[in-house]
Amino acid sequence: MTQINTLIAENTEYVINLRRYFHMHPENSGEEFQTAIKIEEELDKIGIPHHRFGTTGVIATLSGNPSSNRTILLRADTDALPMQDEKTCDYASQTPDIMHACGHDAHTASLLLAAKVLKRTESDWNGNVKLAFQPAEEIGHGALELISANELANVDAVFSLHVASSMDSGLIGVRSGPMMASCDSFDITVTGRSGHVSAPHLSIDALYTACSIVTQLQSIVSRKVDPIESAVVGVGVLHSGTSYNIVADNAFIQGTTRAFTHATRKLLNESVTRIAENTAAANGAKVNIVFKDANAPLINDPEWTTRMVNACSREFGEESIRSDIPQSLGADDFAELLALRPGVYMRVGTRSAADPNTAVSHHHPHFDIDETTLIKAARLFILAVEENGNL
Repeated sequence: MTQINTLIAENTEYVINLRRYFHMHPENSGEEFQTAIKIEEELDKIGIPHHRFGTTGVIATLSGNPSSNRTILLRADTDALPMQDEKTCDYASQTPDIMHACGHDAHTASLLLAAKVLKRTESDWNGNVKLAFQPAEEIGHGALELISANELANVDAVFSLHVASSMDSGLIGVRSGPMMASCDSFDITVTGRSGHVSAPHLSIDALYTACSIVTQLQSIVSRKVDPIESAVVGVGVLHSGTSYNIVADNAFIQGTTRAFTHATRKLLNESVTRIAENTAAANGAKVNIVFKDANAPLINDPEWTTRMVNACSREFGEESIRSDIPQSLGADDFAELLALRPGVYMRVGTRSAADPNTAVSHHHPHFDIDETTLIKAARLFILAVEENGNL
């Protein structure tokens, strides 16, 4: 719509300044206290009612033309990462050892711009909108807090997006069905019995048992998962032992599983448990396994994906949309919302040839974005509202 695009363009400086504010004042997952206050201040200026969920989550609501009673939830994550910002720019993080190295500052600013425009054009779109400014995405807790607060009640569809340094500025990426993997972590504690290495038969070697478990875990993907399907079982930590001549009486293993379907996720986690228990038993050791469920696989609804691809093609041109981007073994807790409601998650390219910092990977100390793409992200949020109102 002409009015919407005009309003977005008129607020370019507004959204850039907001993004830079959030970039300069990052907060770690679960500690987004000042971020939430700033979001609430902006919503008050716009005139949109809001309330908290959890401790640092913010929900705002607004309604358009009552010809539709459908409700869509738009989500932006708000947390930063525990790492030092090494950029030399006037909007670099002012908080030591914390920075927005993933782009959540951009998501928050773009959703606030979308909110401002949606408020000004309430008669031009149909249905209802919930704006979810969600904390703690990086640790996989924020979406579950939102769900626990019953914020999905009466919600018909959900939408979110993420900036992408892997794509040229202005390009939009999506794929139907599984797009990102699940992410679970596991802690395995092995308990044996110590003794002198010269008499191994009198002890139970926890280190040997742990090494056997790690080796056997590598067989899960190669022997239990369909070769056509991608999956990961990885071990990143193995601690054991105190001296070269003491049989270790305990060992600690920490790893992760990743999968693109709910069924494969279940298979991987059950296999990790079975292998750890059986290997420990075979060596006379004991084992304790603790799984930490972070994220479900992110699976886009096919109908919603098609609707948004078509809407983006009409709005930005077919050349701007990539509708079959590669799957990613990374994770996003927006997957928890998509597991309960239909919707779609999209990527917005932010890589500019003019600034090498926009081409580095996410979670890099020089991470930055091409800020001209903030208005496209805001328009994407509004396109989702329009599509929801047309159903």
